[in-house]
Amino acid sequence: MSNNWMVRAGRGGIYIEDFEKGYVAIGWSKLGDLTKYTSDSSFREKYLEIHGNEKPAATANAIAMILKFRDQIKAGDYLVSYNPEAREYLIGRDKGEYRFQPDVVGDFANLRAVDWIGKVSRDALTQKSKNSLGSTLTLFSISQPIMDEFLAVLEGKPVKTASPGLDIDDVEVTQLKDETVAQSHELIKDKIAALTADEMEELVASILRAMGYKAKVSPKGPDRGVDVIASPDGLGLTQPRIKAEVKHRDGSMGAPVIRGFIGALREGDSGLFISTGGFTREARYEAERSTFPLTLIDLDDLASLIVSHYESFDLEGRALIPLVRIYWPVD
Repeated sequence: MSNNWMVRAGRGGIYIEDFEKGYVAIGWSKLGDLTKYTSDSSFREKYLEIHGNEKPAATANAIAMILKFRDQIKAGDYLVSYNPEAREYLIGRDKGEYRFQPDVVGDFANLRAVDWIGKVSRDALTQKSKNSLGSTLTLFSISQPIMDEFLAVLEGKPVKTASPGLDIDDVEVTQLKDETVAQSHELIKDKIAALTADEMEELVASILRAMGYKAKVSPKGPDRGVDVIASPDGLGLTQPRIKAEVKHRDGSMGAPVIRGFIGALREGDSGLFISTGGFTREARYEAERSTFPLTLIDLDDLASLIVSHYESFDLEGRALIPLVRIYWPVD
């Protein structure tokens, strides 16, 4: 019987494009080739030598995940990874090949070869499964009901209501807060993704107002240029004068779109380009080389901005994304 595993593609899914080439990978590359450690005790000694300043719970958790990646994943096991920009899960099967190979997946040198068989949109899953996939752990087991749901979506079958849950061996209390925050982050992204294009523009204006600017959505028209305009005085007479373009459900933005937006900026303007579908690498490069101040904001960034400034949100913004505060005990 095969097992099922989630392997994160780095923080924010930074290495998902490398994963798609046929790999999953984890970091801790300073440990070198994991096959050279002939016992768990020798591995632990080396880990403590390199990362000995970590908290004991974090150390135990990391060691457990690394050894699972090396020893417990077997050929034929289902592997899953997540692309937060595209909001898609990669589904594949392990080829039974662990190897240490730097410069293939960023700075993640511990690899396993994968035969990817398809992608599943997060929106296609039941809410229970969405709630269960928010762990921040680099590697964790996925219960069979969740895996069955993934496979049903791939096969075009109706998704049955199940009772999925995480199958994690150890209860790491120190991880619980981070897991809760990550899960809430994904649920906020779900709320954003459900907005209409017009509501998205109003949301961006609300965020800018919460940050201290006077912002308004541009009038509708056949060619209205930017979607939201903001400035300290609300008239655009004082700087920074912010012009924002909002793209919602339009897929990943490429370099030509960014160049077009830059072409609409004038002296004294600062640009915001919001795309819930994310950006290509070429688009990010185009933004970096812009002579105008320009910031690209994807769905992850948008959710973080909402959380950071929610206390200052106006009624319009709170109506679009209603949230409640959760208090957590201080250590």
